[in-house]
Amino acid sequence: MNAPKLDYALLAPILIVLGGALIGVLVEAFLGRARRTGVQIGLALITVAAAFIQVIRIRQSGSSGAAVLSVSIDGAGIYIQGTILLLSLVGLLLIADTDNFTAQASAVPGSTQESAAIIAGKQQTEIFPLTLFAIAGMLLFPVATDLVTLFVALEMLSLPLYLMAGLSRRRRLLSQEAALKYFLLGAFSSAFFLMGSAFLYGYSGTLTLNGIASAIHTAGNNNIFLLLGIALLSVGLLFKVGAVPFHSWTPDVYQGAPTPITGFMAACTKAAVFGATLRIFYVALDGASWSWKPMIAVVAVITMFFGAIAAISQRDVKRMLAFSSIAHAGFILTAVVSLNNHALSAALFYFVAYGFATIGAFGIVTLVRDSAGEVGDLNRWVGLGKKSPLTAAIFGLFLLSFGGIPLTAGFIGKFAIFSAAYESGNIYLAVAGVLSSAVAIFFYLRVIVMLFFQDPTNDSVSVVIPSAMTRLAITICAIVTIVLGVFPSLILNATNTFALFTR
Repeated sequence: MNAPKLDYALLAPILIVLGGALIGVLVEAFLGRARRTGVQIGLALITVAAAFIQVIRIRQSGSSGAAVLSVSIDGAGIYIQGTILLLSLVGLLLIADTDNFTAQASAVPGSTQESAAIIAGKQQTEIFPLTLFAIAGMLLFPVATDLVTLFVALEMLSLPLYLMAGLSRRRRLLSQEAALKYFLLGAFSSAFFLMGSAFLYGYSGTLTLNGIASAIHTAGNNNIFLLLGIALLSVGLLFKVGAVPFHSWTPDVYQGAPTPITGFMAACTKAAVFGATLRIFYVALDGASWSWKPMIAVVAVITMFFGAIAAISQRDVKRMLAFSSIAHAGFILTAVVSLNNHALSAALFYFVAYGFATIGAFGIVTLVRDSAGEVGDLNRWVGLGKKSPLTAAIFGLFLLSFGGIPLTAGFIGKFAIFSAAYESGNIYLAVAGVLSSAVAIFFYLRVIVMLFFQDPTNDSVSVVIPSAMTRLAITICAIVTIVLGVFPSLILNATNTFALFTR
């Protein structure tokens, strides 16, 4: 048996992030607590920036389309990896504000041990290597070309997130409850993914996506195994993107997790999981589209409407944004159903438009506080536009982008997604998307009215002065949201070029 030929340059972005994570673990073990925070922040930012530079070098070298081991570095894979790294870089700027994280994760919430850790100024700097490990899994997931590698990448990106969801500095019990729910439901989802992989292997005799595609085009195989494999695999993927009816973890985890981690999960995890989902359905299962298209289409429509309608009744800003993210998952699922290059290109643009607006919105949430810390109750945000017009205006910009208002990146993303659905003959998906967007605009505008057109109450909150890194993250997100809304061709031209999976 010949040894496989490895092209480490193609794997370099993943290896760089993994290397940075391992160095971060060593920093935790051997560096003094006083210097640890600054070193970890710098290491994480430099690692992600170096990985992004390597992604650009791979593209410039003309190596896209090459395969190494169980990974395909094609146009869509490179683009998704670059998007994840850019979003992670901005997300790390928010995470760098360690005031959002518990001083000592092992302490019982409300105990004297926890109080002593807070007074001593301790910080939970393990969050940075955990974030890098999650990013490494996210980079591997959308480029993996066999089911075993996909499962390993899924667990690599998920396990750190289970831990990070429980590290909130305030509302510690709620945070730990969110982490436990995420872990238990995530374990079930992984089991579904693994069982679906087993059925697909039983059907095709191979674990590679191309091998499964070839088996589907060969008559005589057991279609029962194929249908069971697709159904179970889909459940595992739909859980990770927060689609209805597998969405139950999303509001609780988004509310309980530290807000910077919530933004990081909402943006980066969605890009990674949807990237892998698109590859699986476009490459491996396109020949069986007759079996899964109706199922995914129904899930997409229900997800869009449920997310939009449920968000109306929410009184916590993070839960509102969670249900908003559920609706956006439905929008991106229309690209899966459309099954053409235009839909793939639209999804690639949507990852950028939605991702930056999401991180920016959660960045604003970290600034709205009272004496007890961060405040999520929307009723206490009343009149915020009169206390801090700039903060409220930027938050309003992100909400308008979520709603798909013209001159924002969100409008271009939705227009591209719905146009692709229309061109593919799925007119009902385009109509459902437009109607659900109209419902969503209602609650986005309701929040904007609360911010600017109502007077502050005695119980209203204030806005803290953000740290330099938080300010930079929010500024980048706002600029991207406006620029891509006014000049969408800056990204749309690139997505048309990158919208290709190697088969």
